[in-house]
Amino acid sequence: MKLSPVISKNIVAVGYNPFSMILRIQLKHGMYDFFNVPENIYTGLLNAHSKTNYHNTYIKNSYRYTKI
Repeated sequence: MKLSPVISKNIVAVGYNPFSMILRIQLKHGMYDFFNVPENIYTGLLNAHSKTNYHNTYIKNSYRYTKI
């Protein structure tokens, strides 16, 4: 999966696979795959003014994930 760098306090890069609905987030302290994430959540993250806040509010505790 290709990751795109983002400007954020804690998030380094993000990527998304629309077929498997996996959102990959590279944080400063590790990389995580989030499962069954709708594409609008991914685009919301990309467009968010505060990507860290968006991640904490809409992604972190809402989707099953694994550290990779």
